[in-house]
Amino acid sequence: MSRAIKHLIIGGLIMTISVPTAATANEDDLKLDIVNPKSLYDPSPNGYSTAVIVPRGARLAYISGQGGQDSTGALSPDFAVQVKQAYANLRTALDALGAKPDQVAKLTVFVVDHDMSKLEVLTSNVKDMFGEALPAQTLIPVPKLAIDPMLFEVEAVVVLD
Repeated sequence: MSRAIKHLIIGGLIMTISVPTAATANEDDLKLDIVNPKSLYDPSPNGYSTAVIVPRGARLAYISGQGGQDSTGALSPDFAVQVKQAYANLRTALDALGAKPDQVAKLTVFVVDHDMSKLEVLTSNVKDMFGEALPAQTLIPVPKLAIDPMLFEVEAVVVLD
């Protein structure tokens, strides 16, 4: 927020004060700065970035974990189907906030009984949704999630403005 200088006349004295004013942000002020240091392993082929810098003064939203349930609450027993649906649900949540995938700064994903065979499914879905604007991301292997048939969940931190 910028500050404006105001002059007040009180009892014949002129006082100068600094008053906060609303600043209009342009689109460049809201862009995330993706950081992948050359001295570290390049994570982008795996669907994430090392770090993401959120613009100063940005308003954040936190999207709760989205699982692979369809609109009726049904879950496929197939891991790949659940992951695809979970990212579709995340996109729906972003739309409800008026946000786009390139405004996601951080993802946390939870995978039941994770093994390396699941990475290709995860990476493919992340790249499909985020393209080159890959958010920071942490994968947490878990023995189970909120309900037994659930195999995957994704939560997000989003920069709104």
